[in-house]
Amino acid sequence: MELFRKKPLAAPAIAEADKLSKTLGALDLTTLGVGAIIGTGIFVMTGVAAAEHAGPALVLSFVLAGIACVLSALCYSEFASTLPVSGSAYAYSYVAFGELLAWILGWDLVLEYGVAAAAVSSGWSGYFQGLLDGFGLHLPTALSGAYNADKGTFINLPAIVIILLISFLLSRGAKETARFNAIMVVIKLSVVLLFIVTGIFYVKPENWTPFMPFGFHGVVNGAATVFFAYIGFDALSTAAEEVKNPQRDLPIGIISSLAICTVLYIVVSLVLTGIVPYQKLNVSDPVSFALRFVDQNMIAGLISVGAIAGMTTVLLVLLFGQSRLLFAISRDGLLPQALSKVNAKTHTPVRSTWMVGGIIALLTGFVPLDRLANLTSIGTLFAFLVVSLGVIVLRYTHPNLKRSFKVPWVPLIPLLSAAACGYLMYNLGKETWTGFIVWLIFGLVIYGFYGYKSSNLNKKK
Repeated sequence: MELFRKKPLAAPAIAEADKLSKTLGALDLTTLGVGAIIGTGIFVMTGVAAAEHAGPALVLSFVLAGIACVLSALCYSEFASTLPVSGSAYAYSYVAFGELLAWILGWDLVLEYGVAAAAVSSGWSGYFQGLLDGFGLHLPTALSGAYNADKGTFINLPAIVIILLISFLLSRGAKETARFNAIMVVIKLSVVLLFIVTGIFYVKPENWTPFMPFGFHGVVNGAATVFFAYIGFDALSTAAEEVKNPQRDLPIGIISSLAICTVLYIVVSLVLTGIVPYQKLNVSDPVSFALRFVDQNMIAGLISVGAIAGMTTVLLVLLFGQSRLLFAISRDGLLPQALSKVNAKTHTPVRSTWMVGGIIALLTGFVPLDRLANLTSIGTLFAFLVVSLGVIVLRYTHPNLKRSFKVPWVPLIPLLSAAACGYLMYNLGKETWTGFIVWLIFGLVIYGFYGYKSSNLNKKK
């Protein structure tokens, strides 16, 4: 069927004018991965997950979510080293499953990166305004949040400004982006380590009792919630065409960044629930709150600075991934091909970068997105599930394909990855599933009216 026409592995050569500049190495990818992962999840979501779902067993929630991500990271690494092209899971699915599922997954990733960036920028705005308040500076209420008649807010100005600034940075080139990200990563890792070193002296083991107040079901719900904290490492694979040695460096970047962040998450969650009784952690800034709880106010202020740096790098990688995704989909003809034009000077897809920045700035500036964070989680889990199954399919259909990195114990590892992701998806709420299905239906309408006819594969018939 033409709906399942597959992109050939030996794709046509890319014209020099459409090529992205190869400037990134393994260290750049690792810092981009850490930059993407450590942010809103650790500085915001930990409190909600502990207070409402897992209690002190939050550490087990992070372990469960981390296991699901590690399994998926192995699958991503095989694909990224075998097919080093922009587009991440979208590009992999085009080869493994065909055009329709590739489009569905690409559209799903548009949701993942877009909603995540809008939600993170809202959180960034909150922390930034809190920092300003500490210096006695206050934004007018009307400019301090998305439209809410009850609160008197009309536009979230700081969120709009940070999105546009990051879009400008991304338009300058991948290497410049990586350098800025590396500086921010050093700042936020220093702050996370400062929290651990300071907080460990205030841990009271009795706060870990009862350890699992909501039962194992609460731990699983907590894992589905904190999964948001791991989102981002998959965006590294969208940078494949800008990596010097993608077959070697992409697996290193994906796996090492995930390993670093998983260890930090486990330690932070243990210290956090050891300092503060879990019932009191349902706050917007749980890490800073924990230090204020033990009268370490100055260090709590530094934590806020680290949170701002952390969210900045998350936004950087999310917008980077979104622009490269649209670049790849556009180059295949499923979206207008103007979005795949590469700037001759900076070798970046400037049009898709600014389109992504503009749309997300409008969303986060005017629309309250508090209840949409779980849409990011379900979108990511769906992508992980499909990529995991794609490894099995490609091993079967192309057994002799050169693979620089191989997932061990196929099909067991990919099946475990798919099952873990599917289980976490199942534990997300009905409202999240409804929003996800509506978004996919909207995407299928776009494909039916535009993508199917405009596809490059359709033109080659």
